[in-house]
Amino acid sequence: MTQKDRPWLIRTYAGHSTATASNALYRSNLSKGQTGLSVAFDLPTQTGYDSDHTLARGEVGKVGVPVCHLGDMRALFDQIPLDQMNTSMTINATAPWLLSLYIAVAEEQGADVRSLQGTVQNDLIKEYLSRGTYICPPKPSLKMIADVAEYCYTNVPKWNPMNVCSYHLQEAGATPEQELAFALATGQAVLDELRPRVPAEDFPALVGRISFFVNAGIRFVTEMCKMRAFVDLWDEICETRYGVTDPKYRRFRYGVQVNSLGLTEQQPENNVYRILIEMLAVTLSKKARARAVQLPAWNEALGLPRPWDQQWSMRMQQILAYETDLLEYGDLFDGNAVVDAKVEELKAGARAELSNLDGMGGAVASIEYMKSRLVDSNAERLNRIERNETIVVGVNRWTEGEPSPLQTEDGGIMVVDPAVEQDQIGRLNDWRRDRDSEQVQAALAALRLAAQNGDNIMPPSIAAAKAGVTTGEWAEEMRLVHGTYRGPTGVSRSVSNKTEGLEDLRQQVDTVSDQLGRRLKFLVGKPGLDGHSNGAEQIAFRARDCGMDISYDGIRLTPAELVTAALDDEAHVVGLSVLSGSHLPLVQETMDRMREAGLGHIPVIVGGIIPDDDANSLKQMGVSRVYTPKDFELNSIMREITELASPQKVDC
Repeated sequence: MTQKDRPWLIRTYAGHSTATASNALYRSNLSKGQTGLSVAFDLPTQTGYDSDHTLARGEVGKVGVPVCHLGDMRALFDQIPLDQMNTSMTINATAPWLLSLYIAVAEEQGADVRSLQGTVQNDLIKEYLSRGTYICPPKPSLKMIADVAEYCYTNVPKWNPMNVCSYHLQEAGATPEQELAFALATGQAVLDELRPRVPAEDFPALVGRISFFVNAGIRFVTEMCKMRAFVDLWDEICETRYGVTDPKYRRFRYGVQVNSLGLTEQQPENNVYRILIEMLAVTLSKKARARAVQLPAWNEALGLPRPWDQQWSMRMQQILAYETDLLEYGDLFDGNAVVDAKVEELKAGARAELSNLDGMGGAVASIEYMKSRLVDSNAERLNRIERNETIVVGVNRWTEGEPSPLQTEDGGIMVVDPAVEQDQIGRLNDWRRDRDSEQVQAALAALRLAAQNGDNIMPPSIAAAKAGVTTGEWAEEMRLVHGTYRGPTGVSRSVSNKTEGLEDLRQQVDTVSDQLGRRLKFLVGKPGLDGHSNGAEQIAFRARDCGMDISYDGIRLTPAELVTAALDDEAHVVGLSVLSGSHLPLVQETMDRMREAGLGHIPVIVGGIIPDDDANSLKQMGVSRVYTPKDFELNSIMREITELASPQKVDC
């Protein structure tokens, strides 16, 4: 028996409504035994908009906490000593800014900034591929990632300045080999950018600060072997590509959240078992054990978890770490022939994909290719579920069961008060009124000059944070200097013949198109700031396979832009996808604008994480169909779209 290991950092991913409400949740979770913080920011904060921006409407405080300025950051960490905390911030495009606010608050608390410990995710490449909270184009974004790493290396040496995030790659459909290769290629792109910035003798220490954030899915053996493959491949890259000889700088350090994609709206109580099994994949193998674990709650496929739901997930970690004897032994899988063979298979597949990416010029040059690969892989994943080749309990097998008693109270989820948005805007206006405008303008001018000159963005960002600059103002300077990016959709491709059961659908689409006098036009849109585009992409992907004429321009569109597109394209059906919980205000505005534009007769369908009461409200607004994660049979959705578009009743 070896010496007992210390437990991993136990976190819950949390933040909602306001900084004050989130602070109360953090302090409550810490009192229950949580050992680190993991901050979820709302979509306006993630995408660089203040809470009163047009695109922020309906999104404030929904999927995380709004942080518009130094005052919000103070409130978020009130009575939480930052020099004693390990804080993970899931923030990417605005990572330099949020870290600047965090450092400013730590200094106000009297903390030694050099002692701060934690992580900013700061991975823009996966944002272009899967999550969609990017602001600027890839090259200036890569520079800002490196700015954070270079600054932290000198000034905040215990901080992880970049967290290569393969989590959302798996959520977007990545195979294990793709997840390995795309994440490792991202790490290489960042290190290639950083290497010229520091003395050669210091570069290994900088390499040692790069960490990863991964996803563990339900295929336990594969996922555990994937983590062992990650360890081997990262060690190999650090030694052979970068010449790092000290093993301590080649360690694969990672945190994990287990797979939310596999959580089901149907029979949601089953998600507890899924979460536990997925956690075992990243804890049982000592060689590849996570440094930090945060688990989703059983009801995240339904909506925002309540404090009790988060506590239940945290207790799962504590029981494994403190009640079992897991941490008393060495690696349980060393020398296992089955495990070794699977690890080598995954490594070979990842190396082949990495070589392919290198041949294209690396991760930044390969964004469109990687995006299309993810869309293809996700389509195949859904096809396997539809064909019953992949069994999902309660979804396509054993669907009959007793109602869940866990959902009897408040529908089993927490709902953000709609008044939160106006309260936040009121505080934002007060902040702007009370700050020193001359100091703000001077700080913004210095920030703009640094961005234009290619200087490290961190020092002027920290100065701007202290001067009272807001999140939207900081991001606007980046937009003005570097431009705004529109990502690839991954669905502009030829029709696939892989999906079964499409011949009848194609014939129905042809029949309706003949009745309409032109090809059935289906507009797919994502209003608001929600960047989770997987569902919209798969709907557009399948609709094109069925023979429809598709219009899909990606994420982050206003209702006004979508209505204009519906007019210009002469759409027969409009489909809206919103997974951020902001469906009610965004759909209401879209429906009102469509009626004003004379498009009230055009059927509108809506997809997202939508409670039953909200679905009824959407139908009262005039929405024709509402789809949630339980509606996994895409062919059935295609039949209904075809029927809605028909000027005559079609036998579907």
